[in-house]
Amino acid sequence: MNLYSINTGFFKLDGGAMFGVVPKTMWNKLNPSDENNMCSWAMRCLLIEDNNKLILIDNGIGNKQDDKFFGHYYLHGNDSLEKSLAAHGFHSDDITDVFLTHLHFDHCGGSIKRENEKLVPAFKNASYWSNERHWKWATQPNDREKASFLKENILPIQESGQLNFVDLQQSEFFPNIEIMNVYGHTDAMMLPKIQYKEKTIVFMADLLPSAAHIPIPYVMAYDMFPLTTLNEKKSFLTEAVQKDYILFFEHDPVNECCTLQQTEKGIRANNFFKLEEL
Repeated sequence: MNLYSINTGFFKLDGGAMFGVVPKTMWNKLNPSDENNMCSWAMRCLLIEDNNKLILIDNGIGNKQDDKFFGHYYLHGNDSLEKSLAAHGFHSDDITDVFLTHLHFDHCGGSIKRENEKLVPAFKNASYWSNERHWKWATQPNDREKASFLKENILPIQESGQLNFVDLQQSEFFPNIEIMNVYGHTDAMMLPKIQYKEKTIVFMADLLPSAAHIPIPYVMAYDMFPLTTLNEKKSFLTEAVQKDYILFFEHDPVNECCTLQQTEKGIRANNFFKLEEL
């Protein structure tokens, strides 16, 4: 098995929304905001090469939206999904499976591309994986969350015939890849736990979008059920320290991976490093 970090670029979100009830005087030291209170965040995906499988976990925001949409999110940086795949010798046509942790636009927007007037899968040879519970949640969204679930990112996957559902009752997705289900950020988000070089790497998605979110109260205002997130974080962090997990961050603008340690203030980051250093 080989793992590759796939950087799809940076975008900006409101710092207050990203840190919830935590005061700006505290979070601004961790991810300084601009004059509009916006902080930069990565959209870092993960590529797993294992035998005849090439599995992409999440795929960023994509490029098919209009200028007005992108004007809200200030995309920046030189990275793109296509460039990052090519840097490792791959093309979108090589992807066999696209695993979607959840269907918010910054995680699944790259699933679909625009060809003239048509919306078609960006990975024409891949099986796309969601789960039935989250799919229903995303396609019949509540008023608070519907701005994050864009039908043009989601419905063409099903229309293409490439959509598959993970069974939430079974923890194993593929050999050496298990799934942890969490329900605080959005309903039935899936976090892959990957066995790699005798270590367990957990793709954190939006349970812990960055290392700055490791302290228990640092819960996003975007989360649908913040108390559920808080309890899920407590449980996960305890397990992660005990079992020496490696955390892989999707949105941290600086830190790719870290281990954890128990401190007097609670569980905190220990060592930071890049995936390629393992």
